[in-house]
Parts: sequence; structure tokens; C-alpha cells
Amino acid sequence: MRKEPFDFDEAFRRLRIAVTDLPKAAMFELRDRGHASVFEQLVASLVSGRTRDETTVPVCLRLFAAARTPEAMASLDEPTLVRLLHGVTFPEPKARDIRALSQRIENEFAGVPPDTPEGLMTFRGVGPKIAALALGVALGRPLIAVDVHVHRVANRWGIVAVSTPERTQAALQAVLPERYWIEINERLVPFGKHVCTRERPHCTRCPLLPMCRQIGVGTHR
Repeated sequence: MRKEPFDFDEAFRRLRIAVTDLPKAAMFELRDRGHASVFEQLVASLVSGRTRDETTVPVCLRLFAAARTPEAMASLDEPTLVRLLHGVTFPEPKARDIRALSQRIENEFAGVPPDTPEGLMTFRGVGPKIAALALGVALGRPLIAVDVHVHRVANRWGIVAVSTPERTQAALQAVLPERYWIEINERLVPFGKHVCTRERPHCTRCPLLPMCRQIGVGTHR
């Protein structure tokens, strides 16, 4: 099949339609449920590590029902946090990290999380993806959060050609229009889970097939 030039505006128009009826990415689902502060997004991103979105969302809703601010979160002891985090992977270390992060924000930053990626990445467990996601979703900062889905799909499209999520982030900054920097994670997480899957992607029913270069795709259906 002869491929069309890759058109970002058209690609995102098709993506929005494609994911309309799919479960939202966890951070965006929580945002739409009213948990859109930098602190809540930061904590939720830590909770989500190695945990499915369908588990992350209800656990975060339970956690935020108990504490939504650094002060309130820091006042919870570790056994209580572990209990609230029941169901996620590694609840004990996550409880320690969330409590320590909350205490630092309260004591060192007067209860207001840093508003730069560099500032957020001084906290244990917070890397480029979490920092970009928290600031992008909460504050609308133009930052690209690259997880495994964004990394895989962007490289399959052929718009970047790099080997790691960190390199994908830098490569996307060079080619992706800034207006899509936050949205790419919102759309590609559900798209990557249900359409452009890791194994046997559903290429024949993909609305982006005419412009996708299908890099690295073998058997597809």
C-alpha cells in the first residue's frame, strides 16, 4: 500500500474518534473526575507504576477520599497508606514514597509542589514521564509524557526512530506540533492498549493505517 504523508492534524482528528468509546488513560480519567491538582496528579502517577489503569483509578479515588493535599497525605501513617493502596503493585514502597514526597512538599515548599520538571524530579520515583504528565495535565504545560504506548506507536508511525522512551520524548519535541504535546499521551495510551497493541496490532481496522509506516510490524490483523 502506498502511504499518505503523515498529517498530524488529521492523525489526531482520527485518534479522537478512535478512542471515544475506549477507557481513558488513568491520569486523564482522574482529571475529569476532579483530581487535577499537580499534587494529585503526581501521587496518582506514582500509584500507577506497574499497575493497570483499571486498578489505578479506583485506588486513587479511595486514596484521595482520605487525603487530597500534601498536609493531609503526610498526616497518614504508612500502615494506613498501605491499606489505602491495596490492589496496586508494591504498595509498601509506594506508601513510603508518597508519604515522604508529601512531607517534603509541606515542609520545604510550603505545601505547593514545584512547577518545573526539574523540581518534581528531585522527588524519589519521579522521572521525566511523571513530571511531564503531572505538569501537563494539571497546569497545561506543553510537555510530552512518553510511556510504553507513546514510544511504541510513535516509532511504528515512522515519525521518530529511536530505541527508548527517553529518546522518543526528545525526538517528538522536534517533530510534533506543540499543541499536541499533552494530548499525545491522552490519545495513545488507550489507542496503544486496544488498537496498536504490542503483539499483533489491529492494523486492518486502524484509521491511521493509510499514513502509518508500520515500522517493525510483522503479522497484523
